Amino acid sequence: MIRSQNGMFGEFGGRFVPEILLPALLELEEMFGRLREDADFWQEYVELTQQFSGRPTPLTPCHRLSEHLGGASIWLKREDLNHSGAHKVNNVLGQGLLVKRLGKKRVIAETGAGQHGLATAIMAARLGLDATIYMGADDIERQYSNVFWMRQLGATVVPVTTGARTLKEAMDEALRDWAASCETTHYVLGTACGPAPFPELVTYFQSVIGIELKDQIQTAIGRMPDAITACVGGGSNAMGVFTPFLEQSEVKLIGVEAGGRSRDDGDHSIRLQPDTAETGIAQGFKTLFLQNQDGQLGHTHSIAAGLDYVGVSPIIAHLHQSGRLTADSASDEQVLDAFKLLMQYEGIIPALESSHALAGGFKAAAEMSADQHLVINLSGRGDKDIFNVARAFPQPEWTAFLQREIDRQNNEPADQSSIAAAEEARHA
Repeated sequence: MIRSQNGMFGEFGGRFVPEILLPALLELEEMFGRLREDADFWQEYVELTQQFSGRPTPLTPCHRLSEHLGGASIWLKREDLNHSGAHKVNNVLGQGLLVKRLGKKRVIAETGAGQHGLATAIMAARLGLDATIYMGADDIERQYSNVFWMRQLGATVVPVTTGARTLKEAMDEALRDWAASCETTHYVLGTACGPAPFPELVTYFQSVIGIELKDQIQTAIGRMPDAITACVGGGSNAMGVFTPFLEQSEVKLIGVEAGGRSRDDGDHSIRLQPDTAETGIAQGFKTLFLQNQDGQLGHTHSIAAGLDYVGVSPIIAHLHQSGRLTADSASDEQVLDAFKLLMQYEGIIPALESSHALAGGFKAAAEMSADQHLVINLSGRGDKDIFNVARAFPQPEWTAFLQREIDRQNNEPADQSSIAAAEEARHA
């Protein structure tokens, strides 16, 4: 497993935080250091994921899709089949067990696509913790179904209306909350970013993905895969599937970022390719950030709410800089094409985040030979994306439904879910 050097991965990482947060971070680092050496704790964690969230997730061959595309045989690591519909639950269950050992009763989290917020709310309900979730106001509109379930699970969802009203601002607000409440509260950071030890801690719990995959692919084909692709927002699902393969140099690791609408500033979320991002320090750590000419954090875009983050995991930045990780990107249009292909050829509905990994994986597989094998980490399922996908693929019945929601909102009081549907209609 990957280990930092005093919280650093090459030139990236570290702990750049207000002094008030240092005791909580040092407490967390000390606890994590003990638990990661405790085989009984790992076994407790694995049993919880098996009994509660449905691990191990399957490794699914895509025979029809592979034949259609030509090239390598394509496999999917099915994180979409986790309880809550994404890989995020792996991390929160591990951090939940850690919180119980810290003796704290409240957790906070940031979320973009809502999957981490939903997973945190589920974990808090399961383990008897109070939960507060910070989410950008624009992301709430895009992903209201997750917000609805978070609230039903007992979590408080706080809309963040500053700045671009997306994931960066939600993380800023969560850090402010933690600075004021760290004695009683644990911050369940959702991705492999933030101040040390969070990048390592999140990677540790998400590595269950790659550990399973190693055994499954060995059983299926008798050897390691030739390549693995994963989408890269902050980086937790990518680090989860990549980490156990870092020493296998024959396995190509491909991280796929959000290419968005164009390469213009504010139209994408590409951090790892030339002339897009610069090294900086923000939100407690040092990594590659999209920045404007004044050195301020820039604006981002992705069709997938979970990938429009302004920075990237310091571990991924280091792996890319060292040449171990290959970076690619997929445009919104390519993502929608990949989304449709998987549905039509394999009957699987992917999340838009995961569809970036599909787009990059399909391109890579087509350039490989028929005797090679490529695994795509399908990090989530597409239930939450129905409104965004419906905008991209309009149907007459859907257009009529949206108009009815608008009319109903204009003529009679509606409950919260109806208001959300009408708001979605206005943005369609």
